[in-house]
Amino acid sequence: MAPSEDSVSTWSCKQVAQWLQEEGFGEYVELLCTQHRLDGLSLLALTEADLRGPPLGLTVLGDIKRLTIALRRLQRQNQAQLEELGLRPTDSIPAGLMLAGAGVEWSCDLADRRYNGSERSCNGTELRLRNGDRSGYGSGAALCHTHSNGRCRQHLAGRLDPEVWKTVISSVYVFFVFGFTSFVMVLVHERVPDTRTYPPLPDIFLDSVPRIPWAFAMAEACGVILCYMFLLILLLHKHRSILFRRLCSLMGTVFLLRCCTMFVTSLSVPGQHLKCASKTYGDTLGKIQRALAIWSGFGMTLTGVQTCGDYMFSGHTVVITMLNFFVTEYTPRTWNMIHTISWVLNLFGIFFILAAHEHYSIDVFIAFYITTRLFLYYHTLANTRAYQHSRRARIWFPMFSFFECNVNGPVPNQYHWPFSKPAFMKSLIG
Repeated sequence: MAPSEDSVSTWSCKQVAQWLQEEGFGEYVELLCTQHRLDGLSLLALTEADLRGPPLGLTVLGDIKRLTIALRRLQRQNQAQLEELGLRPTDSIPAGLMLAGAGVEWSCDLADRRYNGSERSCNGTELRLRNGDRSGYGSGAALCHTHSNGRCRQHLAGRLDPEVWKTVISSVYVFFVFGFTSFVMVLVHERVPDTRTYPPLPDIFLDSVPRIPWAFAMAEACGVILCYMFLLILLLHKHRSILFRRLCSLMGTVFLLRCCTMFVTSLSVPGQHLKCASKTYGDTLGKIQRALAIWSGFGMTLTGVQTCGDYMFSGHTVVITMLNFFVTEYTPRTWNMIHTISWVLNLFGIFFILAAHEHYSIDVFIAFYITTRLFLYYHTLANTRAYQHSRRARIWFPMFSFFECNVNGPVPNQYHWPFSKPAFMKSLIG
């Protein structure tokens, strides 16, 4: 029974303490009502994530689950108050908890079904609600059809904060790194080894495959196509701010590492066809102007930029591989055609780079390895909340901790048309 007939949103801390006592959670009265001054309004907004995380930090799993069930029951009994206060059930109820108790029935288009904790996932292409009575999920509570690594999942909308200001910071970071990389490329060009003294190094692939003159342009064309594919996904993805922030932070970090490797070690020119020689740009202003030319042309031969000496490791391989991984990660696994095209472009782009004899095989291999490992490590940490808030992550990956501290688990692949017109696109994609 409630401590009084008053509206729950008007309860005082004492009334909340009385409710906790009646529900069998008297040991938490001191923590919730005395230390954190929990009143009726904040009680309605309390979630399981609040109980588990700081500053409450409950550790007894049974108590967490029982208190969550009691809160859910109280919230269902006071849905009208939640809506009046702007606290829809989707704001206060975490996805995946007690869905059966809410009268929800799930179905998959394919037969492969399995439970994972409190969440039911399937390899099918559609997940939908079939029960007409969605008690607790009334009007205004939007359930979104999502995909995460090929498994259909049902998430409640509006759970991820885009944190646009962090995305702006990551954009500034990657632009700064690209500018710094361009300047390092100018310095490296001044230290290109003389081909008469240092001939091309032995390379099994370059020695076995004849050079294809137009191959490097084709490699850049593959990168451009992948870039357009990612931009389309970015435009339609609901969490585009998080996607772009992750791309900028990862791309900037890999290219910052590339600045170190190509500056420390100068490899000999990989082919006699490359008219590369040490070139001095004079004063600092001349070097900055050359760096700006490289930066504005994205370091691409398609834009007329020619560079020398930046071999360890391949920047073109980094960009192509990173875009491929973002395209395949942030689209459903059932989109097999998109994934196949993305991987074909990635692999052919790498082949064309080698076929053009613009890089040694080791340059491409190391670029592919570093890019894929960093992408996988980053997303493994981001998808595992325990690592996000660990002391080790804050020490070794401070930028990751800063960008991902408020992203709760995997980013669901939800899509919608971002513009008001045309209307049919919103209904088609939204």
